[in-house]
Amino acid sequence: MNDKARDENSQPEMLEGAKAMGAGAATIASAGAAVGIGNVFSSLIHSVARNPSLAKQLFGYAILGFALTEAIASFAPMMAFLILSVFRSKKESFSLKKQAPLSHNKVETAPC
Repeated sequence: MNDKARDENSQPEMLEGAKAMGAGAATIASAGAAVGIGNVFSSLIHSVARNPSLAKQLFGYAILGFALTEAIASFAPMMAFLILSVFRSKKESFSLKKQAPLSHNKVETAPC
């Protein structure tokens, strides 16, 4: 087996490995979101301890902070799924190009 054939065979495997590593790296944002949520509620506890009369208002702000932090965390799995599904190997792209879409088939009609 020559070097060129070996390179062509290893290309899809390398792409699959890179996709898996990229998807794993994209999920690191989940750890950041956990730290952010912890900071939000830690600040809530400290603030209520300093001024208990504002507890109701501060809780509303804490829930807003929690929701915004959690929204950012939801982008992590979305990016991971995009990385896994969007990038294709050359073999997959080539096999898809072979199949002509139905809209390109010519339909002959009778002259009117």
